[in-house]
Amino acid sequence: MNQSLEFDLELIKRYDKAGPRYTSYPTALELHGGFTEEHYRQEIIKSNSLAGPLSLYFHIPFCDTVCFYCACNKIVTKNRQHAEPYLANLLKEIALQGNLFDSNRVVNQLHWGGGTPTFLNAQQMQQLMDATRQHFSLKDDDTGEYSIEIDPRETNSNTIKQLRNLGFNRISLGVQDFDPAVQKAVNRIQTEAQTFSVLEDARAVGFRSTNIDLIYGLPLQTVESFSKTLDKVLQVSPDRFSIFNYAHMPARFKTQRQIDDADMPSAKVKLDILQRVNQKLVEAGYIYIGMDHFAKPDDELAIAQREGKLYRNFQGYSTHSDCDLIGFGITSIGRVGDVYSQNVKDLETYDQLLSLDKLPIFKGVELDADDKLRAAVITQLICNFKLAFTQIEQQYSIRFDEYFSEELEMLLPMQVDGLINLSATGIEVLSAGRLLIRNICMIFDKYLAQKHQQQFSKVI
Repeated sequence: MNQSLEFDLELIKRYDKAGPRYTSYPTALELHGGFTEEHYRQEIIKSNSLAGPLSLYFHIPFCDTVCFYCACNKIVTKNRQHAEPYLANLLKEIALQGNLFDSNRVVNQLHWGGGTPTFLNAQQMQQLMDATRQHFSLKDDDTGEYSIEIDPRETNSNTIKQLRNLGFNRISLGVQDFDPAVQKAVNRIQTEAQTFSVLEDARAVGFRSTNIDLIYGLPLQTVESFSKTLDKVLQVSPDRFSIFNYAHMPARFKTQRQIDDADMPSAKVKLDILQRVNQKLVEAGYIYIGMDHFAKPDDELAIAQREGKLYRNFQGYSTHSDCDLIGFGITSIGRVGDVYSQNVKDLETYDQLLSLDKLPIFKGVELDADDKLRAAVITQLICNFKLAFTQIEQQYSIRFDEYFSEELEMLLPMQVDGLINLSATGIEVLSAGRLLIRNICMIFDKYLAQKHQQQFSKVI
C-alpha cells in the first residue's frame, strides 16, 4: 500500500471547510435525550451474547492550570481535594457497569484521558486501577493496549514507574509547542527538560509506545518557530506524532477568548506550517496515518493500515475494531453494540445519579441500518484510504451504485481534482486526497446537510 502524502496547496485552499472528525458516525451531535438507561442495558444484553472484548475509557477532568487553546471538558482547580468525591463516584460507576457486562469479556484496550489523569495522586490511581481489575477482566500479560495521556508538568519518575506497574504500556505526552512566546500566549509553560525526562523515564521502565502531541495554528507561531519545536522532538524519536490543527472558536469555548485574535497566524501561515511538518516527518521516516496522525512504519497503526485493518472510534485510531467501548466519568462517550451513549457533563448531576445507583447516561443514539452502512463506508475510507464496493455489498446486501448513486455523482469532481480514483469496483484515496479525507467522508454523511457548519472545525 502506498502510504505517501501529496501536499497540494491549491486543492487544500479550495476544499478547506468545516466538517466532522468522524471518531464516530453518526457524530456525537446526533445523540439525543430520548435515549435512556434502559436502551443501554438492553443493548448490553445483546452484546454479552456475542462475548466480544472490551475497551474502557476513563475521563479525569481536572487540570491544575488552564491552557487557553483547550476545548476539552475540564475542571480547572489547584485544590486536589476536588478529586476525592469524583473518584468515589467513578468507583461506583465502575461497579455498576461491571455488573452489567459478563466477567469473561477481556479488556483489550484501556485509556485514561482528560483533563490531566495524573492530577490523581499515587493512592488514587491505585484505587482506580484496583477497582477496574475487580470488576473487569484486565490482561496481566502486557498484551493489552493500555494507554494514558500525560502532562509532563504533572509527572515525575515515580509517577511513571507507578503507571507502568499499574499496567500501562503506552504513553502520550502533551507538548503543543516549545516556543516561549507561544507558550506564554496560550498559558502553558513547559520546558524541554520536563518533557524529555518523562519520555526517557517511560522508555526506561518499559513503555512500548510513545506519542507526542503538537498543535499548529496557535498564536504567534511561525513556520520557523514550529520547525524548531518539531526538530527538537524528532531528536528523541517518538513512535507516533499527533499534530493537531488548532480550531479557534472563542464564541464556543470561553477559555479561547483569552487569546488575542491579533496574534493568530494567517491561514497561509498555517498551511505553510503543515507543509513543513509533512516534509520533515516524511524525511524522518514517519508514515501519515490520517487525521493529524503520523507513525513509524513498524508501528501497529501503520501495519494495521497497510493490512486494511485500521479502525477509528471515540479514542481515535485503533487496531481494536472488535471491542465494545465503555466510557466512565463525566462527558465520556461509549459504543456498545449498535448504540452510542454519553454521560452527563457536570459533577453535580453525576453525583446525584450515582447516589441513586443509576448509570449517569443523559443521551445517546441507536444506529439504524442506514447508519451502520454509512459508518462502515466512512470507517474504511478514513482508516484505510480505500473502499471495495463488493465488501460493503456482501455485508449489507445492497447494490452500492444504486444505494449511493447520488454520492457517487458528488464524488466525480473529486476524481477530476485527483483526490480519488473512482472505479466500478471501489474508491481509492490518492496521495493528494489524504489530507482531505474528511471532505471525502462528508459525501456519505446524510446528517451533515442538516447541521450548521460552524459546529465543526476546519478540515485543515
